[in-house]
Amino acid sequence: MEELLQWKEVFTYKVKFGFFKLGEVKTTIIKDTTYQGQKIWWLRTVITSNSGIPFVGEEENHYNTFMVETDSTPYTKLYWRDNLDENEFEAEVYEYDYENEKVYILENMTPVDTLELTEPSSSGQLIFYYSRLFAGTNQDYRLPVYLEREKGYIDATNSTKIEKRRYDAFDDPVKTYFSEGDADIDGPFGFRGKYKAWYIADDLRVPAEAHAKVWRGNVKVQLIDYKKERR
Repeated sequence: MEELLQWKEVFTYKVKFGFFKLGEVKTTIIKDTTYQGQKIWWLRTVITSNSGIPFVGEEENHYNTFMVETDSTPYTKLYWRDNLDENEFEAEVYEYDYENEKVYILENMTPVDTLELTEPSSSGQLIFYYSRLFAGTNQDYRLPVYLEREKGYIDATNSTKIEKRRYDAFDDPVKTYFSEGDADIDGPFGFRGKYKAWYIADDLRVPAEAHAKVWRGNVKVQLIDYKKERR
């Protein structure tokens, strides 16, 4: 994590359903700051839809995580979602209280549920960094996730096998590591179940591609732009 967080990275992905481009996903660490007296990193993912596709409409959702860096694996302190196209801010909030072993869930600033918290956890978005710690190894992992008022897990199997793949973000084909897993959660746009993922075979294990099941079939998420600079 220390090496990954030395870089300010901006990732842009296209999301495709068959021949159709459904939208784009942009992920970055906004900044490091403090929350409840503890240093955290603010991770934001912005998902926008392609409004030109019938029945999709104009969608823009911002997913935010306050993440704590540790010597081993990171964990989430606060997660919230802003639904910008409907002008709903903090439409969904998950507060992680590790001292009292509780997750407090709010919707539109109103408390709706409280769940037990027994281990360092996330609300899914943290997989963007968590998975990179294992990519290119033979080590599997299990990430606890709280979403949709319930606790589930993302289980992943990794590989050291290298495969060359082509992405719009790079001029030439790049070497990648393969990973696959199963998400026992309901994620954005109905994401649930088995998935495949590819990571660039470099020191930063840049997430390059994912194939996932959603509520009406399968989508492909592919890297179309990548920028990095030292913090």
